[in-house]
Amino acid sequence: MSEIVAETTAAETTPATSTRRRSRRGASQRQKKDQTKYGVVILFLAIAFGIYLTTIAAALGIFWLTGIAFGFILRRTNFCFTASMRDPLLTGSTTLARAVLLAFAITSIGFAAIQYGAVIKGLPVPGIGFVVPISFATIFGAFIFGIGMVLAGGCASGTLMRIGEGFGMQMLSIIFFVIGSFWAARDMGWWTLNFISNGPRIHMPDVFGWIGAITIQLAVIAILFILCEKWENRKQES
Repeated sequence: MSEIVAETTAAETTPATSTRRRSRRGASQRQKKDQTKYGVVILFLAIAFGIYLTTIAAALGIFWLTGIAFGFILRRTNFCFTASMRDPLLTGSTTLARAVLLAFAITSIGFAAIQYGAVIKGLPVPGIGFVVPISFATIFGAFIFGIGMVLAGGCASGTLMRIGEGFGMQMLSIIFFVIGSFWAARDMGWWTLNFISNGPRIHMPDVFGWIGAITIQLAVIAILFILCEKWENRKQES
């Protein structure tokens, strides 16, 4: 019996079989069409539509341009918050996790600079009114959203990016994303009354000062960045 299996396996891996497999792969690769001309047409239409939007309002043209730029960056980098939290556990890769931490560090510095500049000029601090209380609603919402984005295969930005690529699963996900958003808006008053309004508001500059707050935040980000590197190296070695 083992001789028959061995002969069958050998027959399946003969040079003629390998040649046929290579020819099929080559044929499938040759069937791929050059899509450069479609890209040029889409780029021209995008520019034309952007120019049209600027005739209505300059802000619309800026929004259109930044939206396309962000979409291109997301597509080329496969940047996704879901993958940044999922990949370290599934594959051991922390590339996206470190990219997210780096983005947090950059935005933290920029946001703190804007706020601090407003303080020393005696202007209203932008964003200070959006310091949301920490409550059970934060934990519950993060838990539900975490489950949803793993099942959907992407967060909000990842879902929108993959819709542009033509993924059917994300097209279905965005429908329930919208339904969930309407449902959340409907129940927001109840959550605010029973949980959110009772939670403490913590604005780190009020506790540690502006320099202390940004120093602590960057230190925490740096520690997490180092831990991510150590985690990936450990997974690769094992």
